[in-house]
Amino acid sequence: LRLAQEAGRQAQMGGEGLTKASELAVLNARYLWARLKDHYLAPVEKPCMHEVVLSDVELEKATGVKTLDIGKRLLDYGFHAPTVYFPLVVPGALMIEPTETETKETLDEFADAMITIAEEARATPALVKGAPHSTVVGRLDEARAAQQPRLRWAR
Repeated sequence: LRLAQEAGRQAQMGGEGLTKASELAVLNARYLWARLKDHYLAPVEKPCMHEVVLSDVELEKATGVKTLDIGKRLLDYGFHAPTVYFPLVVPGALMIEPTETETKETLDEFADAMITIAEEARATPALVKGAPHSTVVGRLDEARAAQQPRLRWAR
């Protein structure tokens, strides 16, 4: 039903509306790039399109904080992690794809969280490495979970 509703909205937007939506997605990605490029390595200097790829490789060298740590720490700020470790050609990649519907306020909150995490990594790396701190479930042993999955429903 949701897919049908979305398809209906897209059809209602028409060519002009879809063009506007695409332009807004590009604008949002470029805005995040401008806010974050001084805090994370921007491996590509040319303007991005609908996604911005940053790298934490310099931050990891300086602090030992890894890409996954940043993703987990974002949970403490109320954000789901962006795509991490992709594209594969960018070490420590963080691929952020803001949609056309994100408000400037939400983009600023996200950028502020990313900047704060970079500052935390430099000041207290253990705080970031131990994240998340505010979720019901802490950090899982992902390798063990993949090797020894518990595939039953607990009642």
